[in-house]
This record gives sequence, structure tokens and C-alpha cells, in this order.
Amino acid sequence: MRGLGPGAWGLGLLLTLGCQARAGGDRAAAPIEFDGRTAFTYVEKQMSFGPRIPNKPGHQQMGDWLLAELRARADTVIVQEFRHVTRSGERLRLRNFFARFRPQATERVLLLAHWDTRPMADKSDNLGLQRMPVPGANDGASGVAVLLGVADALKAKPATIGVDLLFVDGEDYGDWSDPEYHDVLIGSRHFAGHQPPGYQPLFAVLFDIVADKDLQIFQEGNSVAFAPEVVQRVWRIAAERGHDRYFVPSVRHTLTDDHIPLQKAGIRAIDVIDFDYPYWHTTEDTIDKVSAESLQIVGDVAVALVRQ
Repeated sequence: MRGLGPGAWGLGLLLTLGCQARAGGDRAAAPIEFDGRTAFTYVEKQMSFGPRIPNKPGHQQMGDWLLAELRARADTVIVQEFRHVTRSGERLRLRNFFARFRPQATERVLLLAHWDTRPMADKSDNLGLQRMPVPGANDGASGVAVLLGVADALKAKPATIGVDLLFVDGEDYGDWSDPEYHDVLIGSRHFAGHQPPGYQPLFAVLFDIVADKDLQIFQEGNSVAFAPEVVQRVWRIAAERGHDRYFVPSVRHTLTDDHIPLQKAGIRAIDVIDFDYPYWHTTEDTIDKVSAESLQIVGDVAVALVRQ
């Protein structure tokens, strides 16, 4: 994703007194369905494939594993297999995975994450490392782990509404300074243009870089501007679940991420992201920088989103 820097937004979208009052009563009673320790094993498994760069063996292996995991949990899994030609003429073989729970339900919620990793660590301080791939423990693996944990919860106890889990490919391949974003956000742009007929979820939430040991998730500027009611819903649920220390109700960054193509397609999409991650796009985005505890917090909110 591309950051446009901190925003001096000063926006409210604050939790109402009624929500705060509910939070005190709900924290003790709310069941915990998400298992952060299991989710951490999903991060470990992804890391075992090495970098998940399109056209590389680790990418193919990761995609095959992810597809098998989804087919074991979801009611239906749609594979969007497609090709993308880069600015340099390289032909990328890409796959989006669209896992559906209660696919016949008309009232639906969409959660998404990207499953690829970046081929170059262009934010590394060491110039010699900038051509090395990003391991992607947080930027890639954490969002996938959260969605797989949600899938586990839905397999154990079906939701009363339809739930879709979208795993997009080719998010982080190319040049983020390109104003047309030709070689990034590839999978989300493909999905936005190839949705199921008449598809209109109530809202969509992107989970990206969400397992930092020092977890602090601010509201994202483009999310607040486009779908403030969805932002408010997520932060209200986080407070009700006792996670208000980690979900901060103010804007710090305005980002271009996989939620933007969905917004352009008319979906009320937001980005849940901890962008204050010092190892972003570096070779140090490794598994020792993430934690099961952070996955537990974010996954707990994600499951509550599809339960309420």
C-alpha cells in the first residue's frame, strides 16, 4: 500500500456514550471464538514457503495450500485465475480466492486481505538489501491468518448472514509511485471488475499489517472519507470487546490500499491497518516482529463483525 503521510483530520466519528455504556456490560459476556495461537501457526506456515512473489515457487505453493485450507472450511470457493502484464512486459500468473459462507444469503459482509509479498525491500536502510524480497510476516501473512481464523470460527458456528473472505493477489508487486498503480493492487482491481452478478455487500473490511507486537491501529483517512459508518462500526465493536487501547479513534495516515478499488466499484470498504510498522517493506518483516496476542485482538474484532 502507499501512504500519503499523517493527516490532520481531527475527525470525531467517536464512540457514542451509548456504545461506551454497552462496552462495560459486554466485555465479560462476549464469547471468544478466534484463536490467536492457531492464527500464529498460519503465519508460520506461510513463512515456510519463503517469499510469496508471483511467478516464484513459494507463491505457487502458498496459493495451493491456501486453496486447500479454504475448501476445507467454506461452503464455496471461487478461484479467479488471471494474467497481468507488467510495465516491463513480464506476464504474471495470479489467483484471487473468494471463499463464501452461506452463498445464497442476500445480506453479506466482505472481509479481505492480500496473500502475496513484495519482491523488493525498497524501504530497507541498507541499500544492498533493497533488491532482496520482503519476508512478509506482517505485510501479507498477518491478514491471511486473521481471515483463516475467521473461517475456522464460521466453520464451527455458521453466521446468520452471508460472509465472504477474499484473498487478493498481486497487491505489492510493482511501483507504488506510478500514478496509475499499474503493477500494484492488481488482484483487488481485478475483483472489482469481475464481481459476482449483482454483488453488493453491506460493507467490506480489509485487514493488512495487523500483527505488529506493538499494535496500534488508527483510523485510515480514505476509509473515514468514504465509509465513516463502517469505520465507526469497527471501532465501536473493538471498544465493546475491550480492545479500545489498540483501536485508536482518530486518523493518522491516508493510504492507497486494496480497499480503494472496491470503493471505486461502489463497495463501502475500509482499511484496518497498523501502518506505524517500522519493518514495512524491509527484509526485517520477519516472524519475530509479530505476535499471537495481536492476532487475537484483531481476529476477535473480525469475528464480532460478522456476528453482529
